[in-house]
Amino acid sequence: PDIVTMDIVMPVKSGIDAVKEIMDYDPKAKIIMCSALGQEILVMDAIEAGAKDFIVKPFTSEQIIKVIRKVLDSEV
Repeated sequence: PDIVTMDIVMPVKSGIDAVKEIMDYDPKAKIIMCSALGQEILVMDAIEAGAKDFIVKPFTSEQIIKVIRKVLDSEV
């Protein structure tokens, strides 16, 4: 896929662990994490794991579109 959006809290494994696995498989993956838990430590953990951005729920469609465009347009 061009981009992945995923929550930090998932039933089988944490989003952070999933990001690490995806990045091991595809280091160029563009992942946006989202969560109702906007604690700074979670944001930092997500970015360190390889997420390109983080958005806190609830968010508007305009906000997520802006983040998606930013990530897709980035060279990172």
